Amino acid sequence: MSLEGTQDCLFCRIAAGSLPAHKLHEDDHILAFLDIHPIRPGHALVIPKAHHVWFEDLPEALATRITTCAQALARGMKRAYGVERVSMFYTGIHVPHAHAHVVPMHHVHDVTSAAYMAEGPERFATPPQATGAALQSEAATLRAALK
Repeated sequence: MSLEGTQDCLFCRIAAGSLPAHKLHEDDHILAFLDIHPIRPGHALVIPKAHHVWFEDLPEALATRITTCAQALARGMKRAYGVERVSMFYTGIHVPHAHAHVVPMHHVHDVTSAAYMAEGPERFATPPQATGAALQSEAATLRAALK
């Protein structure tokens, strides 16, 4: 675990409760919340509360805990959105804190590179930011589906 830069880390601040998030799951080690730039409604992130920059640096038990949470989110997303598949992946492009994306897939290309390279191969297009009201509604939908 790296402690360097954790005071400035966006996800460390969310995990500490100093920044708001639309939480879906929380325990002593991980936090799941909605992404404010969703690929699709319900797009969630699962982060370790401890600062780990790269997913390959995660202790095995913590990586397993993140995956287990992502599986529970996926089952809830399938119920909530009626989708056949849910994608789970790590990218580490914008925030240097290990985080898994969990995305309900309405289209086979929802999480392909083509969707993010519209501006060319040297740029990464960020999905539009969702409104607070939209995130609040999605969080309520997913929390209900997780019960």
